[in-house]
Amino acid sequence: MTNSTQISYFMFAAYFDTGLFKHLCFLIVMFLYMLILCSNLLLIVVICVNRSLHEPMYMFLCSLFVNELYGSTGLFPLLLLQILSDIHTVSASFCYLQIFCVYTYGNIEFLNLAVMSYDRYLAICYPLQYNTRMTAKKVVVLIALIWLLTFFVNIFTLTLIVPLQLCGNIINKVYCDNHSVVKLACSDTTINNIYGLIVTSLSVFCPLFLICYTYIKIFKVCFSGSKQTRQKAVSTCTPHLASLLNFSFGACFEIIQSRFKMTVVPNMLRIFLSLYFLTCPPLFNPMMYGLKLSKIRVLCKGMIYFNWNKS
Repeated sequence: MTNSTQISYFMFAAYFDTGLFKHLCFLIVMFLYMLILCSNLLLIVVICVNRSLHEPMYMFLCSLFVNELYGSTGLFPLLLLQILSDIHTVSASFCYLQIFCVYTYGNIEFLNLAVMSYDRYLAICYPLQYNTRMTAKKVVVLIALIWLLTFFVNIFTLTLIVPLQLCGNIINKVYCDNHSVVKLACSDTTINNIYGLIVTSLSVFCPLFLICYTYIKIFKVCFSGSKQTRQKAVSTCTPHLASLLNFSFGACFEIIQSRFKMTVVPNMLRIFLSLYFLTCPPLFNPMMYGLKLSKIRVLCKGMIYFNWNKS
């Protein structure tokens, strides 16, 4: 039985030799990472700089974009190093840090989307009371709760996996994840499995219940309301629903494939889909919100045009 302190590194078994295409893969992944960084940073700056966007919906969006920068940075730098490397290993401490980053990103993303649906519910179902129900103080408290609660939950997750006695160090993925490390344990993992199941259930079903409840109420108001109410709902809810479906697809696939053997899915497709929830939402969301929300679209154009003329 090998003590966990003796495991100094983990090896990723899902990487394969790309040969002459190694540098091309590196450039494609680097381009995607730069695109994610630039698009999310642009929208964060636009929201922070313009006072007209200091409204609850845009503050929640800003939190979403910050989280996407955080999550993609937890993945891409190591991914880029691994693409160029011939030996696909990572130190144990960095692996645990990546687990923390990936899991906090996923939890924050889903909770943020749930709070955004609640905000849209108040704006559409209670427009006259919206400013009293969704105050600046309440926005700050909700965003702080999302981040602090998620960080606390995942710090506790780390305290459960770091002391585990491991009998191997091979992870069959291209990044570190909690379940892959727990499966390597030769000590008792009952607490890890129970805690993981509870956290996964709460972090998925509680936000999902809130989202379903709010959208049922929104649809009721839309069907019984005026054309103007329906247009307002469509313009603000469409990007949110698209973001939710995009992230949920990737996250659900990752949860299912982590816990069940999906041998029917080709290995290449399985690798791509395991990266989906970490790459596609950070790439997709800034474009979706930037194009669909007219306030952001106009201010982005103005900022880019101003900087272009200045140069």
